[in-house]
Amino acid sequence: MSRYPAGRALPVITRRIAQEHVQLYAEASGDHNPLHLDAEFAAKTEFGRPIAHGMLALGLICEAMARSFGRHWLNGGGLRARFKGPVYVGEEVSIHGEVSRELIEGGQRRLSCNVALRNSKGEDVVTAVATVPLPLGETG
Repeated sequence: MSRYPAGRALPVITRRIAQEHVQLYAEASGDHNPLHLDAEFAAKTEFGRPIAHGMLALGLICEAMARSFGRHWLNGGGLRARFKGPVYVGEEVSIHGEVSRELIEGGQRRLSCNVALRNSKGEDVVTAVATVPLPLGETG
C-alpha cells in the first residue's frame, strides 16, 4: 500500500508575514518595488497596504512540500501556481495540501498534490499543483 494515498493531508504550516521578511526578501531578490516596502505608496494602490512578493508566498508552499517529502521534493519537485489574491504584510497565512493522485508512467512514479496558501480570512490566495518524484519501490 502506498505511503501517500489520494486524499492524504499534508501537514499544515502557519506563518506570519512580517515586514522584516519582506525587506529581507527584497534585499535577496533585488526587487525593491514600493508596493512591498512603502506603506504610503501601497496605500494609494488597489491593495491599500503593502503586500508580500509573490515569490515569497511560493517559497512558503515550497517549504511545506519540503517538510512533507524531503529530498524527493528537493531533487525534482515541480510547481504550477496561480495567484488569486494578495498576501498582506502582517497577515498570518497557512499552507494546506493533500495528495490528489499517484502516477506511474515510463518507469517513473510521481505524486500530484493540490496545495493552497490561505489568508487570515480562510481564502485561498495562491493555489498550486505540486508534483513529487518518488522511487518506484517506496511504500509505507
